[in-house]
Amino acid sequence: MTSATEIRRTFLDFFAKNGHEVVASSPLVPQNDPTLLFTNAGMVQFKNVFTGAEKRPYDRAATSQKCVRAGGKHNDLDNVGYTARHHTFFEMLGNFSFGDYFKEQAIDLAWNLVTREFGLPKDRLLVTVYHTDDEAAGYWKKIAGLSDDRIIRIATSDNFWAMGDTGPCGPCSEIFFDHGEDIPGGPPGSPDEDGDRFIEIWNLVFMQYEQIAPGNRLDLPKPSIDTGMGLERIAAILQGQHDNYDIDIFRRLISASATASGTEPDGPFKMSHRVIADHLRSSGFLIADGVLPSNEGRGYVLRRIMRRAMRHAHKMGVAEPLMYRLVPALIETMGDHYHELRRAQALITETLKLEETRFRQTLDRGMRLLEETTQTLGADEKLPGEVAFRLYDTYGFPLDLTQDVLRAEGRGVDTAGFETSLAEARAKARASWSGSGEAATDRVWFEVRDAAGATEFLGYGATAADGVVQAVLVDGAPVDAAEAGSQIALVVNQTPFYGESGGQMGDTGRITGEGGLEIEVTDTAKKLGDLIIHMGRVVAGRVAKGAAVRLTVDTARRDALRAHHSATHLLHAALRRRLGDHVTQKGSLVAPDRLRFDFSQPTPIAREDLKAIEADVNRLIRANGEVGTRLMTPDEAIAQGAMALFGEKYGDEVRVVDMGSLLGEDGRSSAYSVELCGGTHVTRTGDIGLFKIVSESGVAAGVRRIEAVAGDAALAYVELQQDRLAEASSVLKAPAAELVDRIQGLLDERKKLEAEVAKLRRDIATGGAGGGEQIEQIGDVRFAGRVLDGVPAKELRGVADALKKQIGSGVIAIVGVHEGKAGVVVGVTEDLTGRFSAVDLVRAAAEAMGGKGGGGRPDLAQAGGPEADKAADAVKAVAAALAG
Repeated sequence: MTSATEIRRTFLDFFAKNGHEVVASSPLVPQNDPTLLFTNAGMVQFKNVFTGAEKRPYDRAATSQKCVRAGGKHNDLDNVGYTARHHTFFEMLGNFSFGDYFKEQAIDLAWNLVTREFGLPKDRLLVTVYHTDDEAAGYWKKIAGLSDDRIIRIATSDNFWAMGDTGPCGPCSEIFFDHGEDIPGGPPGSPDEDGDRFIEIWNLVFMQYEQIAPGNRLDLPKPSIDTGMGLERIAAILQGQHDNYDIDIFRRLISASATASGTEPDGPFKMSHRVIADHLRSSGFLIADGVLPSNEGRGYVLRRIMRRAMRHAHKMGVAEPLMYRLVPALIETMGDHYHELRRAQALITETLKLEETRFRQTLDRGMRLLEETTQTLGADEKLPGEVAFRLYDTYGFPLDLTQDVLRAEGRGVDTAGFETSLAEARAKARASWSGSGEAATDRVWFEVRDAAGATEFLGYGATAADGVVQAVLVDGAPVDAAEAGSQIALVVNQTPFYGESGGQMGDTGRITGEGGLEIEVTDTAKKLGDLIIHMGRVVAGRVAKGAAVRLTVDTARRDALRAHHSATHLLHAALRRRLGDHVTQKGSLVAPDRLRFDFSQPTPIAREDLKAIEADVNRLIRANGEVGTRLMTPDEAIAQGAMALFGEKYGDEVRVVDMGSLLGEDGRSSAYSVELCGGTHVTRTGDIGLFKIVSESGVAAGVRRIEAVAGDAALAYVELQQDRLAEASSVLKAPAAELVDRIQGLLDERKKLEAEVAKLRRDIATGGAGGGEQIEQIGDVRFAGRVLDGVPAKELRGVADALKKQIGSGVIAIVGVHEGKAGVVVGVTEDLTGRFSAVDLVRAAAEAMGGKGGGGRPDLAQAGGPEADKAADAVKAVAAALAG
């Protein structure tokens, strides 16, 4: 038996030997085609190459492309489990020529592969061509030796491919395999063509025209080739099977499902095992490519797939969540070729377990409601739309899950009534919504969100993507279009731009489009939880609602943001481990050039603690551990030690980010940092580069702040400090190692000189006081008052004490004027404190200089005043107070 893995390898090796570049599968979330929900064909990643918008370093390629068809135009979900060849996830083998070879070589390569490499018997193969494509028919005769009756001409669009209403297009040629007369069905084009005897295994598309308008086609200057062969279909043939679910890949997954559920793989629950196996593949691959279950867009389709499989597990009587237990089988079966499955194994497991746990909590109640309602309906009566909506809104039943449940009894659902109930619910939510901030502006975003739906965020795995404009706003009001020079806010259906939240600043970058459109995005915000707003200026061209655009994030700035955000997580964990569990986040800022982290801490952090915290973070960075993400409920995450971000509002499900490793006393390793976070992060801690604490300070009672830098910003900071150190060494004419001693020596010398200067000032200020020439008699009280220029306030007390000793009995008032500021000291000798208070007298002096207050003891008090030019008035005010 030839395994699917061997078939994939044989296909890619064959085309590699024939000059093709083997290109890795693109993600399931297309980043170059906003009209697609998921990648559904091998040519999707090459769309811009075919149109000429993108140039690759090769002109022929081969891929094994992962595909999903479970939503929108290409939706096979309802058929999965009931037919032999419908899947939500499948692999498309394909070879491509971008203006290199054309029909003759494409047919030659295809025929050689299927007959020589795969060894299919020629007499069981036939082909179809477009009815006017004589050229292709001629090559099939020449190369394959097929007779006219085995070259079937098809006149319908089944054998004519088009990228859209306009653009590249051309005829197709399909290869069919005949499973034999014992299988009912006729050849393509016959009345019995829908039977299972003749199965299409490979479609060759000959792109040779450019569709300008209906009825108007031009020849392409460089005709191209796009082919697609379903791996599951060719595997079934080569493994001697007629049913795709009997090939090795599916049998391993079905066997795992049967073992885990304690049921027979081909018994009464055969269809359920098929559904579970198929949906396990699509769920695992979608999660690995960044899609998480939600109630909007791609996440909603994923949730539908997951819950459909989970209902089948419930039908089999499995009491506990089943899907997550099958992840090891999926990894073992497909992880060697698709390494993203191994990298995301923890996230896939947690997501499946969480979704099934939550779904099982409501499934029984929802099923009871469904059964009770259907018992009251007539035989042909549809389930009322309001009941379907209640199942969706209250019990989490996607509409098509309800339809799938009722399918077994041949009952439909009133979908129009469902949509009416959904619209009414949205209207009530809008009416009751109060908003935040500027109510008028918030109300606009609510209306936009209601009309356009949530924005698909692609930024966890991409920094560039295509999108379709959903809304344009100028001055807070929706408009149809905006011209060059306009300041705008833009909403797109999907974007790699991160909207500011969780402390992380929003992305900047460029948006471009047809007609020379260029928009400079200066900020990105998030509104209403899932609406991403791009703010900026139309540099050139015109942007209109419905326009297709290309969104490109400033990757250097994004990388800097990711480094600082991940460093914040490590810093938070390091603080808690060094200072204690009382440390919790009180606020943060993640900018491209710095981070700021506020946290609960009653006292300043000692220098040795800061050094240890910084060293701990850098140790984790150097360890270069992988940064992991999982999906959990907030309660589960917090119960497992995850830290919630300050000020964040969490929904039913959250992303849990863990990084670094910590070895416990029991010898087991655990994550160093585990936090609930929706921000963007590095892939590995080593991507942070370097972490450096810049400052630590207090910002409020019991709240401290650390400012730090990471990555290139940290290197720049270190270089700046080195430059300053070198400059200081040059100025002080001392090597860096001796700077501390040299500076300490200068400080000691300055202190000594300041003491000498202060003594000289006191001597000058008190000179002659004992002689009586500067003392006046006010009544029976001796008074000495002076204004001293150039004497700072801190030296006045020394002068006052000296004068008190000289005067013997009396009152002294000294006003010092220094650098535009005035200070005053009043002294009263002990024998007079019963009559005069130095505090009262100094306040009178301060008031004369435009000041207020003053304090001290009855024998010595000090104050200040802003009006230094009135120093003499202050002395007079004290004298006047003594005169009474």
